[in-house]
Amino acid sequence: MIPPEILKKIRQIEIRTNRLVTETLGGQYHSVFKGQGMNFDEVREYQPGDEVRAIDWNVTARMNHPFIKKFVEERELTVMLLVDASGSGRFGSAGPSKRELAAEIASVLAFSAIRNNDKVGLALFTRHVEKFIPPRKGRRHVLRVIREILFHAPQSPQTDLAEALDFLNRVITRRAIVVVLSDFLENAPRWQRRPASPTRPWLTALRQARRRHDVVCVQITDPHELALPDVGRVVLQDAETGEQAVVDTGDEQWRAVWQQQRRQQQAQLEQSFRLARTDALQVRTDQPYEAALGRFFATREKRRLRG
Repeated sequence: MIPPEILKKIRQIEIRTNRLVTETLGGQYHSVFKGQGMNFDEVREYQPGDEVRAIDWNVTARMNHPFIKKFVEERELTVMLLVDASGSGRFGSAGPSKRELAAEIASVLAFSAIRNNDKVGLALFTRHVEKFIPPRKGRRHVLRVIREILFHAPQSPQTDLAEALDFLNRVITRRAIVVVLSDFLENAPRWQRRPASPTRPWLTALRQARRRHDVVCVQITDPHELALPDVGRVVLQDAETGEQAVVDTGDEQWRAVWQQQRRQQQAQLEQSFRLARTDALQVRTDQPYEAALGRFFATREKRRLRG
């Protein structure tokens, strides 16, 4: 039996995201994520403006005037949501936690998918894939996906994206749309001054996934992970490693070095996405995500039309 407070929260997310899908993003989803091919539908008479290459010459010869073949998109797609459930997802300094925001974005994509008769699946991962829900259709299935993202109790606080991507490549054999929702923070204390390694262990797995699937990475960040406020001396504990440190956030030099490190890490992360030729966008817990998703869909649609 699901507790009433959990049902209420899931219902609130459903109402908010369904409105967004209906009014804005549903049509963009359909335009951006296309089917796997075209199926023959029917033959009809040629009309001015039709593509000449679509003329069916056999039917045209029999009927003594031109007919064309009409095709429809093979629409049914599979959307796999690969969601980071590690300890850092519990953090949220302004509004929702990163995990709550991941659930809401996943809800938008899932409701867009079932509205277009596509299937939705879920893989929740930490150091290992802890929960796998095979792709299916329907509202009840999507509500289950949202519930698991919000309320799954992870067994490990740490993250291994390479393991999750390898799992995906093993179990999803047909081409799918794969959306990775994560903060992409590696298992190292966030306050360390050393720059992040330019070689990320999950980059190879991401490249392999990209060769088979249409992969989109959604980086979820919190403003206090981008710029620490001046609140004096504090004890920081890493949510994934458990390491602690006493730092003086009032030290302007220390804060400047820390923010420079974060800029370096972000630049290296974006370079990793480019090397893997993977589409990516960043959303923040302190800003509406609708605009970021809308811009992403619009950019992707323009690129599709050009190419």
